[in-house]
This record gives sequence, structure tokens and C-alpha cells, in this order.
Amino acid sequence: MVDELDRKIIALLQENARFSYREIARELNVAVGTVYNRIKRLEEEGVIKGYSPLLDYEKLGFGLTALIGVKAQGRKITEIEGRIAEKGNAMMVYDITGEFDIFVIAKFRDREEMNRFVKWLLSLEGVEKTNTSVAMQVVKEDPRLRLDD
Repeated sequence: MVDELDRKIIALLQENARFSYREIARELNVAVGTVYNRIKRLEEEGVIKGYSPLLDYEKLGFGLTALIGVKAQGRKITEIEGRIAEKGNAMMVYDITGEFDIFVIAKFRDREEMNRFVKWLLSLEGVEKTNTSVAMQVVKEDPRLRLDD
């Protein structure tokens, strides 16, 4: 069970995952041991899955963002999703409802790299078709969900 204090701790870690237990405790006016125990429990329960920096992918050479819908044969969907999730370019893989069965958000260095990825997708047994859209401009890209709204 995640309570209000947990949410406040998570919000601070989302703001800066490098905050120390002491800094979080000071900000929330609680004991350092309380912060340590809460974070440890949140990690053990899988609420906090890890810590990573927010990156500017364009500055790292990944200036192309693609949103790819994948139509697949029902009995193969889970296997296909697993294969896609293993690919480095795939940032997010969703099992969805609607016209497509799988939705992928992926980053690429250029059109050639994206083309190879889409052709690889189409070569997977059970993939019937794909529909690829390219983001013209990234307006917001932040995997953090604000918990205080």
C-alpha cells in the first residue's frame, strides 16, 4: 500500500533521484530511517523499479521518434511483444485494444535504421502489418507521472 508519505518521497526522487535520504528527510520533516525504510520497501515491492537519468536523445544522436502500430496473429502476440521489447530501439511496448494489437515507441538515428527495424518487425512470424508514424516534433517526453495532480 502506497500512502501519502510514500508519494511525497517518490515525487522528490522523480525530481532528482540523486537526493540523499538525509535531504529527503529534511524536506519532508521525517526521520532519515523512515525515508530509508520507505524507499527500501518501495524498491522491494517493485514500485520503484530502478533509477536512471533523463536523457536528451536528440543530443545522443537519436533524432527520429517513431510510433508503430503492429497487427499480429492472436496466438503470437505475447511472443512478438517479447521479441520487440528486447530490441534496443524500442523504448515502450504496449499490448493494446483497437485496430492494432501492439504499439511501439522507438528511437532511431536515421530513416535507414528505422527502415531496418520496421522490416525486421514485418519479418516476424505472426506479424500481419505495421503502421508507422514519425514524430515531427517532440512536444513533451517525460516518463515521470506527477503524483500530486
